[in-house]
Amino acid sequence: MGDFLIRNISEAMKRDIAESAQRSGNSLSDEVKELLREALKRKTEAKPETSSAYEAIRAAFVSENAVDDEFTAIMDEIEAARKKDFGRPFEDFE
Repeated sequence: MGDFLIRNISEAMKRDIAESAQRSGNSLSDEVKELLREALKRKTEAKPETSSAYEAIRAAFVSENAVDDEFTAIMDEIEAARKKDFGRPFEDFE
């Protein structure tokens, strides 16, 4: 198992961690490991999945088992409409 050194921690943060360790009955080292573990878990759980509109639409079709020809046809229609609309002037733009 490796070591981890964190430099330049404020005295207030160190005191807060030490107090938390004392309350939970952990050593300072064990408390820091637990805090890091919890923070990583929250970060992983809270991370929203980002996807393109294409991926979102495809996921909806996959959930309905309609990915093959139906999906392709609808995506082709969407792309054709997008290209047709591209470059049209804005109406009442002032």
